[in-house]
Amino acid sequence: METTTTKEPGFATGTPSLLRAINERQLLDLIRREGAMSRAQAARRSGLSKPTVSLALSMLEQAGLVHQTGRAQGPKGPGAVVYSLNPESGWVVGIDVGSHWVRGALADISGAVRARRDQRTKRGAAATAAQICDMAHSLAAEHGLDWSKVNHAAVGLPGVLDPMGTHLALSSNLPGGRRGGLVDAIRSQLGGMVSFENDVNLAALGEQAAGCAVGVQNFVFLSVGTGVGLGIVIEGRLYRGARGAAGEIGYMPLGAGDPHDRATRRRGALEEATSASGVVSLARELGMPPPLTPKRVFDAARRNDPLAARVVQAEANRIAMAIAAVAPVLDPELVILGGGIGGGGGDLLVDRTLAELTDLSPFRPRIEVSVLGDEVVLQGALSTALAAAREQVFNRSPDQERREIMV
Repeated sequence: METTTTKEPGFATGTPSLLRAINERQLLDLIRREGAMSRAQAARRSGLSKPTVSLALSMLEQAGLVHQTGRAQGPKGPGAVVYSLNPESGWVVGIDVGSHWVRGALADISGAVRARRDQRTKRGAAATAAQICDMAHSLAAEHGLDWSKVNHAAVGLPGVLDPMGTHLALSSNLPGGRRGGLVDAIRSQLGGMVSFENDVNLAALGEQAAGCAVGVQNFVFLSVGTGVGLGIVIEGRLYRGARGAAGEIGYMPLGAGDPHDRATRRRGALEEATSASGVVSLARELGMPPPLTPKRVFDAARRNDPLAARVVQAEANRIAMAIAAVAPVLDPELVILGGGIGGGGGDLLVDRTLAELTDLSPFRPRIEVSVLGDEVVLQGALSTALAAAREQVFNRSPDQERREIMV
């Protein structure tokens, strides 16, 4: 009786081509993480044999992913050839779209920023979409790149994006955002290699990549500015929720306004009370003289103005209440304060918030102010774009079999 064997789906056999592809990817990731190294150093650090390393580095050099960048200095002069990641093997664009500013940057595959732009946000959905697309193309052109050479672009937007990243909702803080069509308009001009993410989620990823949360597995980024939002990272991964709305804490029924009132529900009770407009409103009620902005209020508090100090204390109390509501649910190790108020006024808010939180709750996560400031969302956008681009670029291989296996 003849027996037939069927190959289990989803399992690749250990063909020489597959093994070479795995070795190349291992070495490429090693060089990206640890920097330039010789073949001997790569063999020691990877555990691969010297002939295997030599073959893999030759293939990576042919593919344009690594290049020779000199020789190691030995006791008797120049020694072995040193290989580094070729930074121009891939390109990404990150864009942060805020209510007042659009910030954009072009980076190479190593993450080094090569071009940077800031512009005032234009009014209206069509104008904003055109502005974003013009900025993306001009960043590439500034470095002499055709847009087709950009491997991935990530755009941060204020509002809720559905899990597929195709529809933007609850974006009242974005000029023209409520009219819809913004995501489609951007994608139609930038192509399929663009992804979209909530701006506060990107801020959390920015802190995870290069800020206070490096190495922290469970933390939240609390953004307080024009709006109020929470970026949530659990076990090292961004948490978006079932419909992309996780972290929209501005809609928590915490604040002076009636949460049933339609005007309050439009932005949310917590956001109405705690955002920039809430700070200005309270300062006006207490009798602070115009012109009033959150910055003027906080600057006055630093000069020991008693009315401004009351506003800052009220803001700290509201932030503490928000943390007290979130902490028993998520149990974060760290809360990072960011945004125009949370970050810009952090020096006045942290101690006051901690004191109020101590009175409110037995849960006391560490509270720190963002070290990335206004760059945090852009940093998250670049980190997101780099993760996608590296998968695309680093999976290059000479034949289709290896490309399919590594993907």
